[in-house]
Amino acid sequence: MKSTMVPNLGREISLVGLGTWQLGGDWATVGDETAQEVLNAAADAGTRLFDTADVYGDGRSERAIGRFLAGREDRDDFVVFTKMGRRANPHTPEEYSLDNFRRWTDRSRENLGVDTLDLVQLHCPPTPVFSDGRVYDDLRTLVAEGRIARWGVSVELVDEALAALEQPDLATIQIIVNIFRRKPLERVLPLAAERGVGIIARLPLASGLLSGKYDEHTTFAPEDHRTWNRDGSKMNIGETFSGIPFEVGVAAAREVAALTPAGWTTAQMALGWLAQIGVATMIPGASKVSQAQSNAAAAEFPELPAETMDRLERIYETYCREHVHSVF
Repeated sequence: MKSTMVPNLGREISLVGLGTWQLGGDWATVGDETAQEVLNAAADAGTRLFDTADVYGDGRSERAIGRFLAGREDRDDFVVFTKMGRRANPHTPEEYSLDNFRRWTDRSRENLGVDTLDLVQLHCPPTPVFSDGRVYDDLRTLVAEGRIARWGVSVELVDEALAALEQPDLATIQIIVNIFRRKPLERVLPLAAERGVGIIARLPLASGLLSGKYDEHTTFAPEDHRTWNRDGSKMNIGETFSGIPFEVGVAAAREVAALTPAGWTTAQMALGWLAQIGVATMIPGASKVSQAQSNAAAAEFPELPAETMDRLERIYETYCREHVHSVF
């Protein structure tokens, strides 16, 4: 597995990580044993980074990773990124307090079975949080107390990422970026590279659109966010299909699929594209062993020629830009 050095994180991370929202069981039925099989398959394929959150299955995802780590002799080779903040009720800026940070991180430490969390990210907090210096000072307190080693942010908006980048010790930014979500390429990625901040590409396959396997007749289970959040009524609309209307995404994905090199899948090309634009890591999910293995193999995807990169940009401009640039 190729790796990336993130200066502000102080370590290398695998180019392809594993997102574990689905292991929490909130929108996919993944049993406990299947979760272990997926984690081990990803690890055996070279993945050394797992991304989770305290709210994924109310801690179930973190506990699955903790169980995985406890069974590995090479556990020190792995890094786990978790997130905090979405447990706040109400989800308001005032809830992002040091007392809550201590409580939330103590729970995650217990779930994962570690003394110090490798990285904690603010989990898409309300926008004003990103401009509140007290919040960052509280995160630094957690570092000083040994609860966490580094801290980062997960964002919905480019402007939120730019606000966080004003902090000199910010380690990572987790942001939606993929072939259908190019806006972060304009300012966020260049500034992050300049300041030693790692970009974690989430939703790298646009909720599966970039697998190229869906058509206008594809349906999803009632509990799947791709059913209940298409209109953005339950959470930010960008979390589902990257904010692209499903029918538009299907049409765009057909054109992307036509550019896939022989011997590779469209999903692997989408991950390979991310590597080529310079993200530190990407965190596709997997609910099956085969998916974890296929995603990890994308680290070896060959560099796309300039004409293909140009064609992918034109697909974005034709289908996606109007749904992304003025919103996110």
